[in-house]
Amino acid sequence: MEEFIGKLWHNWVTKAAGGSYPEAAVKLAEVEKTAGILFRAFGGDPGLKVAAATAESHGARRRWLQRVAGSGEKAALARRDCETLRLPPEIAAFPEKSLNRDLYLWLAALAASDEAPHRPWFVRNQLAAQGALRRFPGLKPRYQRLVAAHLAERPDPAALQPDEAAQELALRQALTEPGSGAGLPPLSSRKSRPPQPVLLWLVESPELPPAKVGSGGEDVPPEGSGSVEAEKEAYKAEQVDKPENKNALVMIFRAESLPTWAEYVRVNRAYDDDADPNAKDAAKDLDRLSLTRDGQTSVSRVKFDLDLPSAAEDDAPIGPGIPLPEWDYRKAQLLADHCRLQPMIARDAGQAALPAELAATAKKLRGQFAALAPQRRWLKAQPDGPELDVDSCVRNLADRASGHTPDGGSYLDQARCERDLACLLLADLSMSTDAWISDSHRIVDVIRDSLLLFAEALSATGDRFGIYGFSSLRRQNIRFHLLKDFGARYDATARARILALKPGFYTRMGAALRQSARILYEQPAGRRLLLIITDGKPNDLDLYDSRYGVEDTRMAVYEARRMGLMPFCVTIDREAGAYLPYIFGPAGYCVIRKPEELPRRLPLLYAQLTRQ
Repeated sequence: MEEFIGKLWHNWVTKAAGGSYPEAAVKLAEVEKTAGILFRAFGGDPGLKVAAATAESHGARRRWLQRVAGSGEKAALARRDCETLRLPPEIAAFPEKSLNRDLYLWLAALAASDEAPHRPWFVRNQLAAQGALRRFPGLKPRYQRLVAAHLAERPDPAALQPDEAAQELALRQALTEPGSGAGLPPLSSRKSRPPQPVLLWLVESPELPPAKVGSGGEDVPPEGSGSVEAEKEAYKAEQVDKPENKNALVMIFRAESLPTWAEYVRVNRAYDDDADPNAKDAAKDLDRLSLTRDGQTSVSRVKFDLDLPSAAEDDAPIGPGIPLPEWDYRKAQLLADHCRLQPMIARDAGQAALPAELAATAKKLRGQFAALAPQRRWLKAQPDGPELDVDSCVRNLADRASGHTPDGGSYLDQARCERDLACLLLADLSMSTDAWISDSHRIVDVIRDSLLLFAEALSATGDRFGIYGFSSLRRQNIRFHLLKDFGARYDATARARILALKPGFYTRMGAALRQSARILYEQPAGRRLLLIITDGKPNDLDLYDSRYGVEDTRMAVYEARRMGLMPFCVTIDREAGAYLPYIFGPAGYCVIRKPEELPRRLPLLYAQLTRQ
């Protein structure tokens, strides 16, 4: 009964407090794609992703009913940083659903016009609003309706203290006429509160201080590439120093309080290495996350190091390594010799036949691709040849009878029609390919079968092709596996190298793409296809696991296109639509929803891409 009455009271007092209209709420998921398209169409940074903002305490005055209801203390406001455009997860500020939706679109247009991020908050948003309305006059009626609705919800300046009222009047003037306010008046009393949040503006996004250097001389990197859920949420965070626990708390207890043998109950106790299932919920309840670097190697890193293959079991390196550049989007600079790529080849792979389970599919593909093999065709009106061209003979006689000189010969000849084409297939061999997709197959098994069937199919066409694989462990250890070179035949040795593939480490894709582009560029062909197979986003142990990796890969794709190559990505990552269009373009990638279909679909996709 108490719980029932409590719910009724909570619902009533929250509704009476006002400030929110749940019946007209619009969620970010409903307009996320539209807002992202609008942001980029209006000239916003195409590398930014749209995600939900976190609710933060604003410190402004609240009405009496809001304090009773415990509402209005926090607000989720729009902001942008170097990687993300954060929009409120839900907007229910206005009684009309169309106004709430228009607020999302206005925030996207405002963020696209935000060209002075280092100016003060009050001036910065006015300049952005002024620029948006000047560049896109069609937004002005919507903006005016949003301003009128927002001002109606803001507190009356007459009911505020003089200094707070001055700030409120300045904000109202800046919203009504963007660019008219030179600065926000300061507060004169310690008891004064900041103004109510401005829903039509962006808030500042303070960056974390630079990471501290650990004992190894390098920044302690983040582990893994992060989950999709983690990327959709944001938290207010700060970086603090590690506390020194010099005076530990001494626990005093009575010995008789210890459980006896009769009271002992064996339970399933978690290990220290186990993840806390309630950690995510606990993080959501915190207003601020404090992060520190303790300089100690985490358990996951110890496990990873134990999995490193020994020199005797690892692939054999070829040469001392190749220095390669890397694109730093923050500096807009190509860092020369920033990475080192190590070509490798399988050690003692031997020779191997095609697996029996792939024999039937390979035979069918060879039959289909045999039609693409070079064929002989007849050339008409040739000066010499094994047979007469009757049509050309009649035409030449008619020309002579009319006093004209014949233009062509009178014979038929045969010529071989060559396919002037070269293809390099680059496979992602990162540790994520060790994941199971069924009871009997891992992702790396599917990739291995795809490479075998691809090679079998292209052997029937006579096209020149090479097959390589890659993985990485930071920028100085990018492993580039040679499976089948352009100058070598596809035989039992190449099959053995493909069958010997093992999951590697991480996915530093930019360097592997640059080396593949160099190899493919040297091939004497009119059309050169660079085909990439991957299962996830570019990532590595360092800052490559963020927008840095996406931008470097995008630049590598751009460089390949400038060389006259045609890059195309085939992925089994269902979340690839969030980043691959930015890297390869809307027509430069293909998502295979069912990974088990990759071996069958890859050769057919190649046939479509090379169709003349």
